[in-house]
Amino acid sequence: MSRITRVEVHEFDFEAANLARDGVAQTITFKRGSAIRVAKFAVVIHTADGGRGEYVAQWVATKSSLGQALMLCPRIVGKDARERIAIYEDLKRDIRQFDHMGHGPIDIALWDWAGRHYGASIAELLGGYRKRLPAYASTYHADRAGGLDSKEAFVAFAEHCHGLGYRAFKVHGWNDGNAREEAENVVHLAKHVGSRMTLMLDPACELRTFADALYVGRACDDAGYFWYEDPYRDGGTSAFAHKRLREMIRTPLLMTEHVRGVEPKADFVLAGGTDFVRVDPEYDMGITGSLKIAHMAESLGLDCEIHASGPAHRHLMSAMRNSNYYEVALVGPDCPNAVAPVYACGYSDQLDCVAADGTVDVPEGPGLGVTYDWDFISKHRTALHVFE
Repeated sequence: MSRITRVEVHEFDFEAANLARDGVAQTITFKRGSAIRVAKFAVVIHTADGGRGEYVAQWVATKSSLGQALMLCPRIVGKDARERIAIYEDLKRDIRQFDHMGHGPIDIALWDWAGRHYGASIAELLGGYRKRLPAYASTYHADRAGGLDSKEAFVAFAEHCHGLGYRAFKVHGWNDGNAREEAENVVHLAKHVGSRMTLMLDPACELRTFADALYVGRACDDAGYFWYEDPYRDGGTSAFAHKRLREMIRTPLLMTEHVRGVEPKADFVLAGGTDFVRVDPEYDMGITGSLKIAHMAESLGLDCEIHASGPAHRHLMSAMRNSNYYEVALVGPDCPNAVAPVYACGYSDQLDCVAADGTVDVPEGPGLGVTYDWDFISKHRTALHVFE
């Protein structure tokens, strides 16, 4: 019997060097000599037959998402871990009044449990066939502190990434949303590396008005950008506004990072609000929820791009035909990707994780195919929640 008998949530934190939180938006940016504490949490699921599934949440590890995970974990005690779809449907309903961001790590831990139970990687369980994934370097937000602080600095960093093997590069601009500065950076970068690298722009909803989004979008047109993502401060949720924007620029839009789950994303697509669909197994109710979104996009002939990085993201992409790039996020000169350093097996999503051909591999071991460093997690643990 694979009945879930115990669920653990381990809160922990660690220090990341040469990073600071921007005072405007509290996003993480470069600051030499500074350091921040970064909080994460891990979910562990135990079953009566001795099974175990694990996942360390990297991208949804906020206090809000943690609170939702703590709401949901007691609901899965006593359920059969093999019945992931039934658990997915129950948790989806239970958290319908919230943004669903605490659901994903639980579902991913169940998939890790399944892979270990059956002695197969998650990619194998999904029928995955892509062994190496083309990757792009996805930058930290621009700063005013000597990192990505100018259009010249973006070119220099793009050149560095090209030397490592990357053939695609995505800009996150300045949090104050100066449309002219953003547009100048877009055009300048394309002039210097556009013939050698596929370029994308993600203002992350920083531009203040539709007019600003249009202005920068037309710069993307002139510079031949591959996509333009979440441009302005509607929060990335207005299908009507982005349909209007699509009608006025040529650069494809990549939307729905901030729209949770398959049904709302389908509504956004059918309303004409995007060209590409975004999906993230942490954000979108796990691998179970993300597969539904990838298949929805495929049924409409659209590509579905994986948001952010991690072992679950790689397994998911391995089974997706309609996805172009793996996002190595977030990276910049002289600072680490602020994902938790919890891998004891050599797995990495740091800037240098790509091979010379600009690809990353898909882990091959059972489940997620990674070994977590539980000594590190225990040493840095700030709280432990147990549900039995």
